[in-house]
Order: sequence, then C-alpha cells, then structure tokens
Amino acid sequence: MDTKSRLAETEKITINLGLVDLGQIDLLVMEGFFNNRTDFIRTAIRTQLSAHADTVRQTAIRKTFVMGVQNISAADLIAAQAAGTRLHIRGLGLVRIADDVTPALAMETIASLEVLGALHASSAVKKALASRTN
Repeated sequence: MDTKSRLAETEKITINLGLVDLGQIDLLVMEGFFNNRTDFIRTAIRTQLSAHADTVRQTAIRKTFVMGVQNISAADLIAAQAAGTRLHIRGLGLVRIADDVTPALAMETIASLEVLGALHASSAVKKALASRTN
C-alpha cells in the first residue's frame, strides 16, 4: 500500500494530556522504548483495542456495523433505488460515499447513516444527510 492510500485511511486526532503523563511518554521515547510520542500513543491504543477485541466484535455484530472500509457508489444507490430499497448504513471504520453521488440521490436512498470512525463524502452530501446521521 502506498503512502497516499495509507493516509487516506487514517484520521488525525488531537488529544490533551497532563504534563506529567507527557513527560513520562517523553522519557520512554528518550530511553528508546518508542520511536516518538505518536508511536507510544498508537501502541497504547492498539493494546487497549486488543484487550477489548471480543467486546468490539460482539457489539459490532449485535448492532450490525460493517467493520473496515465501506465504499458506496452512485451505482450502488441507483440499484437500491431501482429495487425500492432505502439503506441504513452503519459503518465502523471508514464509510466512503463516492464523489459521483449527488445530494438528491443520497437523500432518496439513504434512510440513516451511523459511522463510528470517519465519513468521507462531499460536503454537499454530508449536509444533505445531516439530519439522518447519528
């Protein structure tokens, strides 16, 4: 996977840490346990996700979330429209609504949208679906 693809599947977050916690992280970096602060934070997050993996998996199944990357194209929505179906999209990870999806098509075919992670869609589609987004 190239760097551009990897960056497209990540989301930047900002956190506030206490100064003592930050100092301890810096000490571990200085001692060579981690490459940098980001490496420490990613490792800590992965450790917690691993510790709670069963809960995440069971809850995602129970709540019918699609885990990973979910790509939704205009063709997908047109097919749903032709079938007389309205979609309830539930994603855990990344939900990508293609650039060829118009706000009108999204409104006609997407009944609800719940994303835990990141939603990538045009600002017009996001605005159109705002009232249907949890």
